[in-house]
Amino acid sequence: MRFSIATAYLPPEELGPIARAADEAGYHGLALADHVVNLETLTTEYPYTEDGNRRWEPFTPWVDPMVAIGALGAMTERLHFFTNIFVLPMRNPFTVAKTIATASAFTGGRVALGVGMGWCEEEFDLVEAQFRKRGARADEMLDVLEKLWSGDWVEHHGEFYDFPRLEMTPKPAGPVPIYVGGLSAAALERAARHDGWISDLISTEQAAAFRTTIDAHREELGRTGDFSMIVSLNDAVTVDQFRKAEEVGVTDILTMPWAYYGGFKLPLDQKIEGLKRFADEVAGHLAD
Repeated sequence: MRFSIATAYLPPEELGPIARAADEAGYHGLALADHVVNLETLTTEYPYTEDGNRRWEPFTPWVDPMVAIGALGAMTERLHFFTNIFVLPMRNPFTVAKTIATASAFTGGRVALGVGMGWCEEEFDLVEAQFRKRGARADEMLDVLEKLWSGDWVEHHGEFYDFPRLEMTPKPAGPVPIYVGGLSAAALERAARHDGWISDLISTEQAAAFRTTIDAHREELGRTGDFSMIVSLNDAVTVDQFRKAEEVGVTDILTMPWAYYGGFKLPLDQKIEGLKRFADEVAGHLAD
């Protein structure tokens, strides 16, 4: 089992020290969240809380994940980076391909792309992206990304994107795993077509059910090989509890490890102390 650190809502000045400490402590990865803006009022309903209130306060920092990966990659040697999640259909596939390939080149291939379809129509409108058919467009974007990262002459003629033979260099330093976030049936089916799935906060029992569903989709598709199931668990604290999650198919834990020792909102030194303590007491006993 691998452990990665979630960084959503953290002050930008804390990311570097946390990344260096995680690298030294043996964590597998670090995840960067994504929003361009935070609107004061919304017509779109926020889907991830029962009351519809957003999980963050106004003026919470949202760093650009690609810029952050480039900077943090230069500070670390082994730590991997992925987005949790990157709102893919809100972007242009050519600029996404270029930024990810560049980050991969500078980090020696330590980059994966975690994607979601997005929920905030007003944010799409502000960046002049179409909200309707975003799922179908994202599926085609993923095909386009794979071509652009191949290092060869490629062309594409699809429903949303059409371009003649071209090449994009540099290509990534290694494979760029594609992880799909979301709890919907469409998200699970999309994840099965790629390299992994990223959950919201769920229980071990729920994780087992999601794994069963995804594995069934993969079997129907004839997909074999490794599949990453990156989960944030609300009922695992001890080594034995994490082992139980591993038994049901969870391959990666995404967490803020200092929260086990004093909550989420701690001074930086206490976050790093908790990060190291969790590595010693828990993660180190479960590492691949």
